[in-house]
Amino acid sequence: MDASPNPIERSFELAALRRTDLAPLVYRRLFDEHPETRTMFRTQGSEFVMGSMLALTIEAILDFAGERSGHFRLIACEAASHAAYGTPRELFIAFFGVIRDTLRELLDDAWSPNIAQAWDTFLVEIQDFAGSAA
Repeated sequence: MDASPNPIERSFELAALRRTDLAPLVYRRLFDEHPETRTMFRTQGSEFVMGSMLALTIEAILDFAGERSGHFRLIACEAASHAAYGTPRELFIAFFGVIRDTLRELLDDAWSPNIAQAWDTFLVEIQDFAGSAA
């Protein structure tokens, strides 16, 4: 498999080589950094929901950071629906930082300045994009 020239996509490729399921790591970090999110998920049977939610989020991230063919629009829809559920905009946007931080920790020395810069840019852009949707 050829490495992606897109640094954000590359960060997910490298993570996939190290671990097949990011969901437990992402949600552990989310719950540690934002304990109020624990109550947003059922205690039983939420693993599937969290896994599918993360998969859709990653798909939207890759599209937003890449071709913007349409999948990224899910972010605006979810920003609005989460706001309707009472999720603060800042908390919705924080989830993207949690994903970035999880990848950075997992990749360790493979986390390059190029990947870091791409994620920093993405987080600024997604804050503006998701904020305009709310």
